[in-house]
Amino acid sequence: MRNFFLNTRFYIEYTLIRLVFFILYFVPINISSKFGAILFRFFGRFSKSHVTAIKNCRYVLPDLSEKEVEKIVFKSWENLGKNIFEIGKLKKIINQKDKIEIHGFNNITEITQKKIPSIYFSIHHSNWEICPPLLNKLGINVGVIYRHINNHFINNFVLDQRSHSLKLNRSFYTRKGKQSAKDILETVKNKNSVFLLIDQKDSAGEEVVLFKKRIKTQIGFLKIARKYKMPLIPMENKRLNNNSFLITFHKPIFHKKAEISDLNMMHEIHSIIEKWILKNPTQWFWQHNRFS
Repeated sequence: MRNFFLNTRFYIEYTLIRLVFFILYFVPINISSKFGAILFRFFGRFSKSHVTAIKNCRYVLPDLSEKEVEKIVFKSWENLGKNIFEIGKLKKIINQKDKIEIHGFNNITEITQKKIPSIYFSIHHSNWEICPPLLNKLGINVGVIYRHINNHFINNFVLDQRSHSLKLNRSFYTRKGKQSAKDILETVKNKNSVFLLIDQKDSAGEEVVLFKKRIKTQIGFLKIARKYKMPLIPMENKRLNNNSFLITFHKPIFHKKAEISDLNMMHEIHSIIEKWILKNPTQWFWQHNRFS
């Protein structure tokens, strides 16, 4: 009986979301993004995640006033709202001319031309959903790990939107867990690439310093990079004022244990993403319980 009521609730939530996405599908991207920003800014403040976001921001940026911290967090809610409401238009965003500006492509030209399997990494910043389909559009087959949404109806809908934005048939999304580990290893063995978001806490990970605090962090991908000699490519993502995006490919990092351990390499990577967050703090996902 409990499962019946839970599934009923899930289905009602899913139906409402599908209705909203159906209506917004016919609305220009900038308008639907703006609607999402207003909605999340208003309702976000009443959630427990708002308290978490304020706490996280206050920790990372201790010199800011309470008003400045709140401003950053409210902007973060706006960015999250835009991100969510852009999922239904993911394919349009990727295919629309001048919507995504790319810098630093020369850093990966040889890698893409020679189809060298690589690990591309980014963070929950700007609209992180555009990264896998963009790589795919550039001719790079990628395996992507995603976190499952509790509402399985919504999860399947979002997964469909993500999958439909991919062009190459060897690119895929895989749910985080034992199966995803197998899927990623299989795609690496088949000489394809991987895309990862590396800024979330992972209770099964190792303690690595981020903003002067030791936090459980997943570093398994570094073992894969070392074993299969895969370059690590930092992929910085920034939302511009007109709701277009700037993707910057930074120089590849080559990980060899003889030179640096996995933990030290992760420290180095964290120092990179710290700079991204500090440059554009209003676009980071502060709502995640990262520092507890």
